[in-house]
Amino acid sequence: MSIFKKIFSKEKKETLNKGLEKTKESVFSKLSRAVAGKSTVDADVLDELEEALITSDVGVKTTVKIIERIEERVAKDKFLNTSELNTILQEEIAALLEENNSVDQTEFSVPDTHKPHVIMVVGVNGVGKTTTIGKLAHQFKKAGKSVVLGAADTFRAAAVDQLIIWSERVGVPIVQQGMNADPASVAYDTLESAVKQNADVVLIDTAGRLHNKVNLMNELTKIKRVMDKIVPGAPHEILLVLDGSTGQNAIEQCTQFTQATDVSALALTKLDGTAKGGVVIGISDQFSIPVKYIGVGEGMEDLQVFNKMEFVDSLFSLK
Repeated sequence: MSIFKKIFSKEKKETLNKGLEKTKESVFSKLSRAVAGKSTVDADVLDELEEALITSDVGVKTTVKIIERIEERVAKDKFLNTSELNTILQEEIAALLEENNSVDQTEFSVPDTHKPHVIMVVGVNGVGKTTTIGKLAHQFKKAGKSVVLGAADTFRAAAVDQLIIWSERVGVPIVQQGMNADPASVAYDTLESAVKQNADVVLIDTAGRLHNKVNLMNELTKIKRVMDKIVPGAPHEILLVLDGSTGQNAIEQCTQFTQATDVSALALTKLDGTAKGGVVIGISDQFSIPVKYIGVGEGMEDLQVFNKMEFVDSLFSLK
C-alpha cells in the first residue's frame, strides 16, 4: 500500500511509472538480494542499500545522507524488519526532497502576478533542450496560456529550425532571426512581440556552449539585461535542462551552469531510457534547486511537472 495519497491522474501516474521502470527494476533487484533471508535491517542490508542507491546515480553524498537517516531510525526503533525498509526509504527520500525547495506541482502553471512570465532555458546541446521547450509550450497552451517562443540559440542552424517545427506543431508564434543572429537581439524582439500580443508565457531558447564558460556567461548576462529593459524582472525563471540518462555527468553540467548563471529550476529529460533515475534525487539534494519538470517518454504528454510524492512512490512502491 502506498504511503502517499494519490495526486496525479491515473494516466499521468501510469506514464510516470512506465518512465521510471528501468530505475525501479535496478533498485529493486539489488534490494531484494540485500534482504533475502533476513528479517531485520542490519549493517549488511544497509551496505547493499547504499550500493543500490549509488548505482542508480543518487550520488555518494546524498546516499550517505539517506543511509544515515535510516540508521537513526534503526537505532531509535531498535528493531526494524526488512518489510518496513521500503516504506522508510520512501519517507526519508521524500523528506530529503522536501528540504531541497522542491515545490510539489500537479499542473503546468505560471504566477499570475506579472505578464508575460519569461522563462530562459539553458543547457548543453543534445540534452533535449529544444524538445523540452516545445513540450512546455504544448502543456502551457493546453492549460489555456498564450505562449511565444524565442529562438536565441543562434549558434546552431538546427536549433532554430527545430524550434520553428515545434512552434508549427504546437501552434504558437515564434520570433527568430535565423542562424548567427545576435541572441540578445532575438530575446529583445521576442519580449517586445509578447508584450504586444499580451502573451502569458515566453520561452527563450539559448545556446549551450559550455566549453567556453566566460563567453556563455557573458552571452546569458547580456540576454538577461536586454529582456529586463522590456519586461522588468525578466527572466523570471532560468530553467536548466539536463539529460537524466547521463547520471553523474548531469551533476557536473549542473555545477558548470550554476557557476555561469542563476539557475532557478531544473528539468530532467530522458529518464525513461535509463536506470539512472536516482540522479533526480541527487541533483535536487546537492544544489538545493527545485526539479520542476521531468521527461519520461518521447510523446508530447510525457513531460510532467515534478511531484516528489508521486516520484518517490513510482520509484519505490512495492506494487
